Amino acid sequence: MIRVLSDLPAGVLGLEAIDDVEEQDYRDVLVPAVEEAIAEHGKVRLVYVLGPEFDEYEKEAVWEDLKLGARHASSFERIAVVTDAPWVGPAMRVFSILFPGQARAFPLAQREAATQWAATGDVPGSTNEGSR
Repeated sequence: MIRVLSDLPAGVLGLEAIDDVEEQDYRDVLVPAVEEAIAEHGKVRLVYVLGPEFDEYEKEAVWEDLKLGARHASSFERIAVVTDAPWVGPAMRVFSILFPGQARAFPLAQREAATQWAATGDVPGSTNEGSR
């Protein structure tokens, strides 16, 4: 399941993956939220939290993710993925090479820093792991 997060700075879209992420989550939640952010702000600044309850993406959800990225690749300004999953940092470094915007991984303990980075592009005292 994907849910929209509230209480984020203006211009920042927040999403949280809980348990399994399915194709329907993309159709019903993620795609409409991204398209609304593009319509409202022209670009998407995304904070995407994969919390401890996150389990996996169904293969259909991965396909929907790829389609969304291809359809709106130039619309994503910054993507902050917040998780303690060890595979995300290396994946974000590869993703950031293919992606015209900036992408970074943050540990769950730095969720607020991820939100600040998504909003402003700056996190005082940080490195740029996974960003371009």
